[in-house]
Amino acid sequence: MKPNATTVDLSADTIESAIRGMGIAIPKFRAGHLASANFADKMSCTTSSQSRKVAALYRRTGIEHRGSVLLEENHDLEIVNEFYPPLISPEDRGPTTQQRSDRYALEAPQLATQASLKALKSSGTTADQITHLVTVSCTGFSAPGVDIELIDRLGLPPTTQRVQVGFMGCHGAINGLRAASGLVAASPDANVLMCSVELCSLHYQYGYDPDRIVSGALFADGAAAVVLNRAHTDAALSDDTNDSAFGSIGSVAATGSYLVADSRDAMTWLIGDNGFEMTLSAKVPGLIEKYLKSFMVDWLAGQGETIESVQGWAVHPGGSRILTAAETSLKLDADALSVSRKVLSDHGNMSSATMLFILQRFAEQGRPKPWVMLGFGPGLEIEVALIR
Repeated sequence: MKPNATTVDLSADTIESAIRGMGIAIPKFRAGHLASANFADKMSCTTSSQSRKVAALYRRTGIEHRGSVLLEENHDLEIVNEFYPPLISPEDRGPTTQQRSDRYALEAPQLATQASLKALKSSGTTADQITHLVTVSCTGFSAPGVDIELIDRLGLPPTTQRVQVGFMGCHGAINGLRAASGLVAASPDANVLMCSVELCSLHYQYGYDPDRIVSGALFADGAAAVVLNRAHTDAALSDDTNDSAFGSIGSVAATGSYLVADSRDAMTWLIGDNGFEMTLSAKVPGLIEKYLKSFMVDWLAGQGETIESVQGWAVHPGGSRILTAAETSLKLDADALSVSRKVLSDHGNMSSATMLFILQRFAEQGRPKPWVMLGFGPGLEIEVALIR
């Protein structure tokens, strides 16, 4: 029996939301591959056998650099930071969840503001024209939080209506686009700012737990934002900005979801006493290979598309094995996921922000449409969006 699949069709006889502008932001400093691997060794390993396994794991990630708000300079060989003290004993678990949350409340608004300012500028929309704000994050929470900070820092109207998409994991940008598209459909004058900000490096886990070491080897920090309004008109933009310089990057034509049965233990994201604890089961790639194609064939057919008609695959790079599993299941060409792999190499897995980094590269390349955004999260849940 097929897992439960749901679709929101925004294409036929419905109002589509246009992505008018995008912006991305990364921390000021980043760590190279060797520095990250050496740090993991110090924080997790107590035997030479563990050290060898961790070093091999980091080599296989395909990640060359990753940014972190915790870094005070660039590091190629060794990471020195004050937030994570050295491992004292195998029972040591590092900073408490409150310490990590306090740092999130300090750092997240800064990165989110940078990405949002770029999105506003590229869209030709001014801050006072924003009517709705959608924030996406699974790496920290506070109230008042990032949404209120963005209203204050960007100068958004005090009447800005807010939606927070929380704890949805790596596919959270699709959930955010779905919410933003609903707001656009409900109001002809809506200008929606959607911002995803993830500070994954705040949740590094001490100790030698294989599943958590895998997640620690992948994640990094980043933020991305988009501005959306109705696709069929530029009326929501002011007259003095409504020109050819501010067109549409693409329209959100449809979104869909697919819950894989009996897969709750495949990927988890839980709040522990020492940060948020991510686990990735070795069976995730196999589940993707088994279930992805049948869902995508049916879902794309419902949108009048096929796997072959898709011109850009923005597959979330949850890791190199995740990308290979998607590539194998869908029988994609060897270079179909090259942008996903390059974003992973350049930045690491920035959770929900990552797919928007891929979309921006598609836009910069002038890649023909349609594009498909595809992400995987706890459930095991598959989320998809069609961009035309």
